[in-house]
Amino acid sequence: MSKKSEILEENISESFARGLKTRKEVLGDKYVDASLNNATDFSAPMQKLVTEYCWDSIWNRPGLSRRERSILNLGMISALNRQHELKTHVRGALNNGLTPDEITEVFLQVAIYCGVPAAIDSFRSAQQIIDEFVE
Repeated sequence: MSKKSEILEENISESFARGLKTRKEVLGDKYVDASLNNATDFSAPMQKLVTEYCWDSIWNRPGLSRRERSILNLGMISALNRQHELKTHVRGALNNGLTPDEITEVFLQVAIYCGVPAAIDSFRSAQQIIDEFVE
């Protein structure tokens, strides 16, 4: 049985705090809190890494808007056919102002350049989140 981690509650760096703020703004408090609250001693180092490097070092860079980063993530994660992560980033893309029509365009582009099966799975996964989001 995995032991719940306390590592995320100890010695929070400034980078972690900034990344956590951004992560919650993009993905929502509920999703992020669940990820962190479910962290164990085994998985906590990954939560810390993701929060500091993905959500602070990259997402907080000035070169692209959050909207543009969401478009990139949808294309890349769809191409990799990582459907669990894709659902998370569809929610983030909607929070960052993308419309379902724009998400459709991303996945049509994926179909041509990365393969129809990946795009079909992405449409299927995204539809679940879009349905929840517009309710």
